[in-house]
This record gives sequence, structure tokens and C-alpha cells, in this order.
Amino acid sequence: MPTISQGSKVLVSGANGYLAMWTVRILLERGYNVRGTVRDEGKTQFVREYFAKRGFGNDRLELVSVPDIVKEGAFDEFVKDVEGILHTASPFHSNVKEPEGKLISLRKLIDQDSDIFPRRILPSSRPGNGPNVKRIVVTSSTAAVMEPPTQPTQFSELNWNESAPKEVEEKGSNAAPMTIYRASKALAEKSAWKFVEEHKSEVKWDLSVINPPFIFGPPIHDIKSASALNTSLKLWYDTLTGEPAKTRDQLKASFTWVDVRDTALAHILALEKAEAGGERIITAAGPCLWQEWLEAANSLPQSQRPANLPVGYPDILEGERTYLANWDLSKEARILGIKFHSKAETTKDTIENFKERGW
Repeated sequence: MPTISQGSKVLVSGANGYLAMWTVRILLERGYNVRGTVRDEGKTQFVREYFAKRGFGNDRLELVSVPDIVKEGAFDEFVKDVEGILHTASPFHSNVKEPEGKLISLRKLIDQDSDIFPRRILPSSRPGNGPNVKRIVVTSSTAAVMEPPTQPTQFSELNWNESAPKEVEEKGSNAAPMTIYRASKALAEKSAWKFVEEHKSEVKWDLSVINPPFIFGPPIHDIKSASALNTSLKLWYDTLTGEPAKTRDQLKASFTWVDVRDTALAHILALEKAEAGGERIITAAGPCLWQEWLEAANSLPQSQRPANLPVGYPDILEGERTYLANWDLSKEARILGIKFHSKAETTKDTIENFKERGW
């Protein structure tokens, strides 16, 4: 499948989000024109002003409101003159509950904006609506790839999280909230690939899926307080502020991470690289322990560190470190070739961002 033309128009869903704002920024900096969708018209002002300050006006960035994203044909009008679609509206939830405390059903979670892609955006991109679309890139998650390991295990794009959907099917609302989240990611991505397979004779575009782990790094979207940070970045913030204080076992916990800027770039490279078509690609900087982030922050000059920065348990990092989830990242290296930010770089830039916000 040919890559999209330089300077062409790209649709970005949920354009006011954490990952999406960085994606829009890098697209504009690389010469593309962007049409961003938001659910609430009131969310557009901050986005417009942010990019206008950087020299990107309405001639380069168009923002449109799609208030009813579950409505059939909701995206039909907005895909007509775009060559690429980036669906990045895929937030990480650790507490999958309604405001009144009830567990969100698996179907409702899949129906939310994070997973509206396979049921609304893909149908809108058929030739009759989106005749110029060449490539669609969607954010999935390593949650769709891995089943939480109890011993060191290596995963690749060949793996699928089969246990989470099965457990939710068996337990229903009694399943753990994180299990429901993981199930939603696996089922949503499978739905996208199924749509492509079933309609391959009629669509003129191909699909690429990006599977990131925990996403950290400086936010540039409209966010009023640290309490409103997305789940993964809020965990990072809480660890560095020590509120609440983390136990030794919590700081020894291993997981996988990636910088938000690298994740945004991955989506754009997947749009540009012909060989990314038809591929799911794990994009990760690598495994880590929470204690390693405290080490990175404490290694900064005193003036750059946050106030009341915890030390944690430095002895955790002595000797061999155990990472339960390990990754075969050869496909990313071969197709995208990203030079990922280091923990030190991400830590420095994120703390600086938070300080500018007065946090």
C-alpha cells in the first residue's frame, strides 16, 4: 500500500487528548494538514490557541465536533478528503467504574470513545465516504498482547491476551476492573482486524496498529490539575510525590513504559512507512521498576528535582533486577526505527512541565 502524500490531510480522533495533542503537533511540524475531532465543541479553544502560538492556524489545523460518536455515520463527512486516519483516543483505565460506583459492563467499555474505532470510523472509511484514505493507524495497547505473567516472559506481536475476555465472559461484573479493561482492548483490536478482513475486497486502505504500554512524558493538552492526569501518568506523578507513600513491594513492581512523544511519532511513522501496513507493532522503551523512576529523579541536579522527592528503597536496584514482562521489539526496530527517550530524559522533561504548571 502506498504511503500518504507529504502535506496531505490527516484525521486525528480525540484531538484534545494526551497522546493526540502530541500526535497533532508532530504531524503539523512534519508538514501535514490536520483535521481533529473532539466530542465537545468547548474543548477546541485551548487546542486552537496552543497551536496558533506555534504558527499553525486554521489553514493547517481544522477542528470539528463529533458529539454523538456512537451514531451511525458520525465520521462519514470528516473522512471524505483525508489520506490518513489516526485513532489515538484510547485512554488507560485502572478503575473501570461508573461515577456511582457500579462496574462498567464490558460492552459499554467497548462502546466508549476509546474503542469506537472498529464500529464507526472504519465503516465511515469505505470508498463511498473516504475515497482518498490510504492508511489507518489505531492505538491499541500491550494489554491486548500480554496476559499478566507471574514469571519472566517474553511477548511479541504474535501474542494475544486471550485470558481476559474469557474471564470476563465467565465472571461478568465479578471480574476485576483491570481484567475488564484488558478484555476491552483485546476485543476492540480484534474487531478492527476482523473488519479489515471482511471488507478487504472493497476498502482501498490498509490498517496498522500501535501497541504501547504505560505512557509517560510531558502533557501538552488542557489539564487543570494533577488529579486530572490520565491513569498511567498519575501513577508516575504519585510515585515521585510520595503521596501516598509507596511500599517496598510497590516500588519493586515491574512494568513496561514508553514516552508519549515516541508513541505519537510511532503513529505517524506507521502512517508513512509502507511496510507498516497490515502490522501490529509493539512500541516500548523497555521494562522498568518504579524505584528506577525515583532513581532517575534523584539523579537530577537539586534545582530540577520536585519538592519532597522520596528516596524509596535504593537497595532494590542492587544486584539483578527481575522484569516479568519482556518484549521482542525487533519489528518496531525494523519498520519504525524509533530512538526512544530514556528514563532520565522523560523524567527531566516531565518534572519541568509539572513545575511550569505549579504542581
